[in-house]
Amino acid sequence: MKRFIIGCMTLSILVACTKANKAGKENERVTTVLPQQVEEVTVMTLARGDFHHELVSNGKVVAKEYADLYFRTSEVVAKVYVKNGTYVRKGQKLAELDLFRLNNTLAQRKNALSQATIELHDVLIGQGYTPENLTAIPADVLELAKVKSGYEQAKAQYEVAQYDVEQATLTAPYDGVVANLYGKAHNMPRSGEPFCRVIGTATMEVDFTMLESELPLIKVGDEVEVTPYASIVDVRDGHICEINPMVDGNGMVRVKATVEGGGRLFDGMNVRVSVKRIVPNQLVVPKTAIVLRSGKQVLFTVEDSLALWNYVQTGLENLIQYTLVENEENKLQEGMTVITTGNVNLAHETKVEIIDN
Repeated sequence: MKRFIIGCMTLSILVACTKANKAGKENERVTTVLPQQVEEVTVMTLARGDFHHELVSNGKVVAKEYADLYFRTSEVVAKVYVKNGTYVRKGQKLAELDLFRLNNTLAQRKNALSQATIELHDVLIGQGYTPENLTAIPADVLELAKVKSGYEQAKAQYEVAQYDVEQATLTAPYDGVVANLYGKAHNMPRSGEPFCRVIGTATMEVDFTMLESELPLIKVGDEVEVTPYASIVDVRDGHICEINPMVDGNGMVRVKATVEGGGRLFDGMNVRVSVKRIVPNQLVVPKTAIVLRSGKQVLFTVEDSLALWNYVQTGLENLIQYTLVENEENKLQEGMTVITTGNVNLAHETKVEIIDN
């Protein structure tokens, strides 16, 4: 009997302790949930302003000025004064042929011209005219005399020989850099192929494409930033100089921009092109101010220390900002306080505390 009473008392004590522990845990859980955390946010005042629109594309650098230089006659290359990558000035010698045969031919043609001149004078004197005053001789008589004496043919042959001697020395047509130079001294230049190319590097062009839908956003004169993928070259500024008025099968339009090369951009170099233009009178917010909720864009404003949920639609964008599309659904107005950071976990009417940026 005593054992039964003691067992009942022990069971009662265990049940009472278990209930007390459960009650304590429930109280602890309640006290943990009840306090509401105040979210810290940074804000800005919504205002109209200029939006710096930016379109990004890939392109290639194209030489605006280049000249393929040829030797006009087949002679051995005597000297080569430059190599690929050499910067040259206008008129600077690049290479020249062996001039012996060309100078000899020129001397022969000069002698033939002198003989033809003497024959011309004899014909004119025979017809009673003075060779020293050709302007007084009738044009038809003078023309006939030149043909009979062989003067015109001798003069043409002399001019060709003189031109061959001049063209036997390649000179730079303008300031630039030498490229595609493969010929060697004491060898014949390749027939029908340019001996070298001179590229004017002061001003280059960038050839790139834009989407058909982006055509209304660009125009000739818009500023561009050209960033070569080669890290040895810094960012270059330029402007759009040409828009080809045709759309290809992929819905792309070819655009050209002029950019200052500064001698650092190479023909064929791959670059990233950013087209920039200013769009005035826009509601502009940083990209951090927009968050997604159920696939929709949401922007939070602050009123009486509460975060208010606003559905919005963004328009143009650049690397750091959006413009807001203004319509009947968008109730945002200038002067409102917009949350820019700390909005990732916010809900409607969450209590917030504004802190400095």
